Amino acid sequence: MFVFDNSYARLPTRFYTRLAPIKVSAPQLIRVNALLSRELGVDPDWLASTEGVAVLSGNLVPQSADPLAMAYAGHQFGHFVPQLGDGRAILLGELRARDGLRYDIHLKGSGRTPFSRNGDGRAAIGPVLREYIVSEAMHALGIPTTRTLAAVTTGEHILREAGSLPGAVLARVARSHVRVGTFEYFAARGDTEAVRVLADYIVERLYPQAALATNPMLALLESVVARTAELIAFWQCVGFIHGVMNTDNTSIAGETLDYGPCAFMDSYDPSTVFSSIDHHGRYAFDQQPRIARWNLTRLAEALLPLLGEGEASVAAAQKALDAFPAHFEAAYAKGLRAKFGFAESYELDLPLIQEFFGLMAESRADFTLTFRRLCDSAEGNDAPLNAQLRDQVALERWLARWRERLSREGDTSPASRAASMRAVNPVYIPRNHRIEAAIVAAQDDGDFTHFEELLEVTATPFEYRPKFARYAEPPEPDEIVRQTFCGT
Repeated sequence: MFVFDNSYARLPTRFYTRLAPIKVSAPQLIRVNALLSRELGVDPDWLASTEGVAVLSGNLVPQSADPLAMAYAGHQFGHFVPQLGDGRAILLGELRARDGLRYDIHLKGSGRTPFSRNGDGRAAIGPVLREYIVSEAMHALGIPTTRTLAAVTTGEHILREAGSLPGAVLARVARSHVRVGTFEYFAARGDTEAVRVLADYIVERLYPQAALATNPMLALLESVVARTAELIAFWQCVGFIHGVMNTDNTSIAGETLDYGPCAFMDSYDPSTVFSSIDHHGRYAFDQQPRIARWNLTRLAEALLPLLGEGEASVAAAQKALDAFPAHFEAAYAKGLRAKFGFAESYELDLPLIQEFFGLMAESRADFTLTFRRLCDSAEGNDAPLNAQLRDQVALERWLARWRERLSREGDTSPASRAASMRAVNPVYIPRNHRIEAAIVAAQDDGDFTHFEELLEVTATPFEYRPKFARYAEPPEPDEIVRQTFCGT
């Protein structure tokens, strides 16, 4: 069972509203993440029991829990909303896991709260399955992320634009659910004391090394800037598009948070947008680094009173923010060099890499499959890569320069280099059309076999398995998913 130790609930009461999840009529287990459950020190068999499902659905509150809805604000598509908060989620409590770290257990879709505004506080089965699939795939890819402990159906239907849909609840796990928007919430109210309390809390929980610095609040900002820059570099290396990078969806822990209209890119186009409400491309793939820095600027503004006096605080904040490009570019360059088989760093690497991206863009080549086919070229088999790119003459010239570059790194065997490239270039991602197929089968027929298989495939994304070959292929024209949607 859960044995909680709830540090956030010990903060001042203006940080949250205490309330229990709203009960549902007939909860049924979809799936328990047994591996994660064991990492957290929780028996997965108990989670799958009647009592465990009651807790996961919100029908039973454990004795050690202290359920609450967190208060936060946020810039949504650039416009500040002074009060958002957990409108359909409850922080059930915090666990001390086997690694010694503290993790939130968060029930998403658990009913109305004082922050729901006009929403019903519930989640449809589609967004729950999407978050389960994509968050666990991101973890398997080695990308910092919130994770999914379990999912249950509620036995109830909810109304959305698509009609009446089965309801579900997702049990989400995070190092913390504090967001940039949490700091904004108090800063907008002029509550500097609360900003300081929150900052001290985050330093102790997530960035204890900052407490040793001459200016701990500045060290906190610098740490969040660095960790966020690295996170976005990870996204860019796998073609992941978050879809709605509002400040209330920007984690202070540097984890990928809130899988709403997210997707992995199929055909490579830097301007790709998936969110149905992003009409101007604010959160397009190539805008994600810029938006991350913009969001961090909002964090810096909230922390300004804690950073120093007058102009000194502004200068300190600006210096921390100015470090973002260097952090991002270093992490991104490291990731790209690994994808291209470069163990060392040379001055002309990035122009060579950018030329390859240009060939991909011209051909609208599949992002994931093209890089996987480049691994074959490392062993001298260019035919698979040729099939991905249109301009064969340009590709042949590029391959010659790429191989000349590889030759500078000594006697690494082609097989060894290809293996190292395959260890960072996935063959399997949770492709949009596969996710949609899994959602439709579960939603319309109660069939979770597609969902289960997709989880199995993406759990080992770098290992090719012939029986799952179809999951490596891009969608047919009639299968392409061009938009994804928020769960609300």
